[in-house]
Amino acid sequence: MVPRGQDLWQTQSPGLVNTVISMTNQIHSGVTILPTHECWDLLGGATLGRLVTSVDGRPEIFPVNYAVQRQTILFRTAEGTKLVSAAINNQVVFEVDDHNVAEGWSVIVRGTARSLRSDDEIADAERAQVLPWTSYEKSHYIRVIPEMVTGRRFQFGSLPGNG
Repeated sequence: MVPRGQDLWQTQSPGLVNTVISMTNQIHSGVTILPTHECWDLLGGATLGRLVTSVDGRPEIFPVNYAVQRQTILFRTAEGTKLVSAAINNQVVFEVDDHNVAEGWSVIVRGTARSLRSDDEIADAERAQVLPWTSYEKSHYIRVIPEMVTGRRFQFGSLPGNG
């Protein structure tokens, strides 16, 4: 739901994804809505995210290393894992964040997870060089095709009246 009186516009990503972004970027003191291009820049500069999906009707979260490829999220996993069965063709949420002493940010991608099966899809995914962090074989690629990308930046500071 959009707050009354808030200006909005829509942008289209290469995958014909509608993303709604506030024209007035400041939500309240210390919190700023990020434009889509900055969300993608932040996603492209990180390598660890969290995939949120449903397993047997219950929410689950999985840390995954990933790459951004043509404004999609790409990661690898082992065949037959709980993650594969939970994520494929399901609506998922993918979250990445970071912080330092002065500020933090969070980007959320909502979309559909799709298993890559064809030789061409796999060859394309391999060019992104998403390398497994463990020695365990992770030959299965999953691509999250975004439907909405949102982000916020947080400026840390004292609470009002505390100094």
